[in-house]
Amino acid sequence: MTNVPDNSDYAKVNGLEMYYESHGCDDGRGRPLVLLHGGVLTVDLSFGAVLPALSAGRRVVAPELQGHGHTADVDRAMTPANLAGDVVALLDALGVEQADLLGFSLGGLTALHLALRHPERVGRLVLAATQYTQDGYHEEIRTGDHTSPRMPGQADFQEMSDAYTAVAPQPERFRDLIAKCTAAAQAPLPWTADDLRDLRAPTLLVIGDTDFVRIEHAAEMQRLTPGPDWPSCRRPRTCR
Repeated sequence: MTNVPDNSDYAKVNGLEMYYESHGCDDGRGRPLVLLHGGVLTVDLSFGAVLPALSAGRRVVAPELQGHGHTADVDRAMTPANLAGDVVALLDALGVEQADLLGFSLGGLTALHLALRHPERVGRLVLAATQYTQDGYHEEIRTGDHTSPRMPGQADFQEMSDAYTAVAPQPERFRDLIAKCTAAAQAPLPWTADDLRDLRAPTLLVIGDTDFVRIEHAAEMQRLTPGPDWPSCRRPRTCR
């Protein structure tokens, strides 16, 4: 599903020409929502199906991380710290003091690092398919068992490749992107249980039936992190 952004541009952050989209409206009230996509994905592949609903009553900012989509790669590892630093720099460039974050997979790791290291910049936090230690993955994910139904299939990789080559400044570098994202997925993560206990932002965890993340690990994270303080029902704002 392709959504046409209300605005798109590039921001110079930390040596990157970082692409970002703006959706919805900015009426000067409340925090914007920042969407952080998954590894090897684009904004549209990660969030295209839900963007209309998410932007119906608020401003949504959706960047594409280092080496993903419209954003060219640089000679730097894709670590949560590096990617979170880019997002903070983007918020600075846009004049956003605080935002709510929704991150999926690699974007979830980025959002978690940002919330832990820059707590004043985050209002509420949604982490989808996100672990805080590498043993949070299912065994078949850690061993790279491509027969597992949890692993992307050939059709998934083709969809990711098509989305990347359609917009990337260097479309021939798709395999390089996969290699960097694989290294990021396998690298040790820099957080402890005590870090999660210190998380200030009310946090919602989202996990799917065939997720990379073990349900037991998600339950452990749920016990460690602060729960959402959101009302059970809220009518969305409309912009006029």
